[in-house]
Amino acid sequence: MVVAFTAGSVRLFLYPTLDRPDRVDAIVALGGVPGGLARALALSRAGYASTLVVSTPGNGCPPGAQAGAGVRVICFWPQPVTTQGEGREVRLLAARDGWRKVIVVARRTQATRARLRVDRCFPGDVLLAAPSMPARDLPYNLAYEWGALVKALLLQRTC
Repeated sequence: MVVAFTAGSVRLFLYPTLDRPDRVDAIVALGGVPGGLARALALSRAGYASTLVVSTPGNGCPPGAQAGAGVRVICFWPQPVTTQGEGREVRLLAARDGWRKVIVVARRTQATRARLRVDRCFPGDVLLAAPSMPARDLPYNLAYEWGALVKALLLQRTC
């Protein structure tokens, strides 16, 4: 059981499936991701999307959310303030703006669950990117992600 738990943790949270960046309709930076906004800004400045979407638990955009010339920035407060709420907002924005493909920037440990949540809400293609993560954050994030993934798989099976 210990071997299965360890192997699952490594596969799902330490080395999740991440995608090579590609041209998309929008880049979505999930809230609370250390380095996430910087990674999303770098992707938008590299020309992968002309729209940058930032999830922020508050009013307005966070400082430093200026993407540069030709990039539209949309900041939103998800309801609920969870990855599920962020997936729902992506669905609404995509329906409004006609998006068919997005890059979601999540914590490495959150990537598997973020893909699951956004895939349930957004009918288009979802690519995942993640900034590097300090090793000191791993114990808490691994414990949190196991619980959140079980909740998403068993209790909250819809968008």
